[in-house]
Amino acid sequence: MNETDKLYRLIWMSRPLMQAAEAAVEQGLDGTGLTVRTRAVLEILLAHDAATVPDIAQHLEIKRQYVQVMVNETLAENLTCKRDNPRHKRSTIIALTDKGRALIEDVVQREKALVASLAAELDAGEINTALKIVETLIDKLKTQAGDG
Repeated sequence: MNETDKLYRLIWMSRPLMQAAEAAVEQGLDGTGLTVRTRAVLEILLAHDAATVPDIAQHLEIKRQYVQVMVNETLAENLTCKRDNPRHKRSTIIALTDKGRALIEDVVQREKALVASLAAELDAGEINTALKIVETLIDKLKTQAGDG
């Protein structure tokens, strides 16, 4: 297999990789009441303290309307709350509740333990190289598509 064919295969293997990662995340959510999509919202809020729905959508790189549905689910479960946004009256700020923060911190801690066990089986240099390649491919493909 030549280098072009290997790179082509690498790019297309991202889908089964993400499906396997999502399945592992979903399995780790058993008993938490979270879905993969509500978990994603909570993770963004954990990383950024609080955010508007458009900000969350930008971080997740998905449509704002879809994120609003996801945020509504977290609000209904008292995992997040709305705060007034001094910069924009209609776009409220979404923040974690104590319940939401404790839940997502526990989930992320368990996921990091799983990733640490995977990392222990891999060469650190190869991990760094893979990360660099994936970041470069994302950047170049987004630029090619006009999203960069």
